[in-house]
Amino acid sequence: MSSGMLAVVIIAVIVVLALLGLLLWPMLRRRRLREKFGPEYDRTLQEAEDRKTAERELAQRERRHSELDLRELPQERKEQYLTEWAGVQEQFVDHPAEAVVAADRLVTTIMAERGYPTEGYDQQVADLSVEHAATLGHYRTAHEIASRPEENGASTEEMRTAIVHYRELFQDLMNGHSQHSKDMK
Repeated sequence: MSSGMLAVVIIAVIVVLALLGLLLWPMLRRRRLREKFGPEYDRTLQEAEDRKTAERELAQRERRHSELDLRELPQERKEQYLTEWAGVQEQFVDHPAEAVVAADRLVTTIMAERGYPTEGYDQQVADLSVEHAATLGHYRTAHEIASRPEENGASTEEMRTAIVHYRELFQDLMNGHSQHSKDMK
C-alpha cells in the first residue's frame, strides 16, 4: 500500500471515528445525566421546551455546583443538629405547624453550613439536585405543604407528612458527602 493510500485510509478512519463520536456524545451525555439526576432528569425534561434545553439546564446546575465550596459537617455539629431534629419532632406533638416551620429552618441552616447558597427556594432545589436528587422530591413535597397560606393550611396529617419528608432531606444532608470533600481526601 502506498503512503498516499495509507494517508487516505487513516483520514477516512479518523473522519468515521469523529462522526461516531458526534453521534454517540449526546446519548452518553443523556445517560450520564439520567443516572446522576434520576427523577429530577425526568422532571426537568417535562418542564423544559425540549430535551436539549433540559439537558443544558442540568449541565448548568452541575457547573454552578462545582463552583460551590461544599463541606462536610463536623461531628459535633452533626450531633447538635440531631438533637435539634429530635426537638422538632417532639415539638410536633403540641405545635405541628411550628414544628414544620422549624424543620424547614433547620434544613436551610444545614444547607448553609454545608456551603449551599440559600437565597431562594428555586436555587436551593437546583443546587441540591446535583448531589441530593434522590431526596429532592421529599424536599419539594415538604416545602409545598409548609408554604401553604394559613387560610388554606395543611391538616395535621399533611404536616406530619411534611415532617417525614423534611427528615429524608435532613438525613441526606447529614450523611451525604460532597464531591469536593471526596476530592480533598
